[in-house]
Amino acid sequence: MNWRSINFDWNRARAFLVTAEEGSLSAAAKALSTTQSTVGRQVTALERELGVSLFEKVGRGLEITPSGLSLIEYVREMGEAANKISLVATGKSNSLEGTVTITASEAAAVLLLPPLLKELRDQEPGVSIEIVASNESSDLRRREADIAIRNFQPTHSELIARKLPSQPASFYATPSYLELMGNPSRLEDLADAHFIGFIDNAAYIQGLGQIGLKLEKKNFPYLTESHMTHWQLTKAGAAIGVMPNYLGDQEPLVQRIPVDIPAFQVETWLVVHRELRTNLRIQTVYNFLADRLTEIFGQLD
Repeated sequence: MNWRSINFDWNRARAFLVTAEEGSLSAAAKALSTTQSTVGRQVTALERELGVSLFEKVGRGLEITPSGLSLIEYVREMGEAANKISLVATGKSNSLEGTVTITASEAAAVLLLPPLLKELRDQEPGVSIEIVASNESSDLRRREADIAIRNFQPTHSELIARKLPSQPASFYATPSYLELMGNPSRLEDLADAHFIGFIDNAAYIQGLGQIGLKLEKKNFPYLTESHMTHWQLTKAGAAIGVMPNYLGDQEPLVQRIPVDIPAFQVETWLVVHRELRTNLRIQTVYNFLADRLTEIFGQLD
């Protein structure tokens, strides 16, 4: 190979790739934890090195040029290779000092993890924790997180997943809301009740129908994808919400609705990339979470 023919800087190629993936210089700067002007200079320098124009301004945004499109797949392959190098190298680390990124749903990140992470840090003060609280699934293969707490089983061969005890989830409401509804005690009493749903609510309505709760669109005056907004509406007495029992039962403002409805069973999986499982720091955090979450979920009725 003629190594002298490679006449561009990888950092600049990375700036081009992230800008193309994120859609703007400002978004790329945020993803790379740098400034917009720095990313802009790196992209401009890469254009000079390659002798091509990669982006053109369209209104207030950027659009990738035909030349940029012809190069992006190759640069994306470089990014994947760089990520694999980082994964393998990180997986060999024997240091407890450093950061571990954990991703979990909003509800788990806000209501479940804080005391556990405090306990972890008391035991391992050299470990720093970065929390990604999101209901979207972070891509562990692209290092968007090191460890994930998920409610579904991952299927990719590069990921290792440990199934934790399933958790029951129930309907909750404030006593005042239940009183307003005439203190329902049978499924039929909930026909006119208001529930908090989700933006894509069809599957939820269908699932409720399978347990005998026949509801329609009119029963859902509130729709949200945010678990915490869902829970805050429940606590405010706006409608009936759903939450895992280990979280809902701790909230004094609400109670399980006194209707005989089978509890939902929520699966939980603790996931890590195969290459990172041998990293001492990540292994320590992974094992701690597996043990403590198994203990907590195993106590649930």
